[in-house]
Amino acid sequence: MAEYERSRTMPAQPERIFDQAADLGRLDSWLPDDLHVHAEDLPAVTVHEDRTDQDTSALLRAEPDQMRIEWGTREQGSYAGWLQVAGIGSGASEVTVHLSFFDDRHDPGERAAADALEGSLRRLEEQVRRDTDNPAG
Repeated sequence: MAEYERSRTMPAQPERIFDQAADLGRLDSWLPDDLHVHAEDLPAVTVHEDRTDQDTSALLRAEPDQMRIEWGTREQGSYAGWLQVAGIGSGASEVTVHLSFFDDRHDPGERAAADALEGSLRRLEEQVRRDTDNPAG
């Protein structure tokens, strides 16, 4: 089993960040570029991976009261992850993303996982900043 985790401080209230991260219509804007989530009958979703051109049945749950999003594969149970938003005061928040790979065949390796996590956190922060700077758009 392999686990990877990254955190990033973002200059926004935790509720704003969580709302951005949990918006199903905007997941593609912060997820790794080659992953696309299609909602079915929540919590059921399908994740399409461009690199392999495969669809995977998954689950996605957003827990607003905990400011946490959890996801994972349905049938094979090979992968799971979560995103947690926590306020740290002064209008800032810490966002942590965690990935667990229970099947070595799905583990992209430490470097690729770290790059994907860092990129996702960076894109989420850019999205939150854009919406904070331009609340109407």
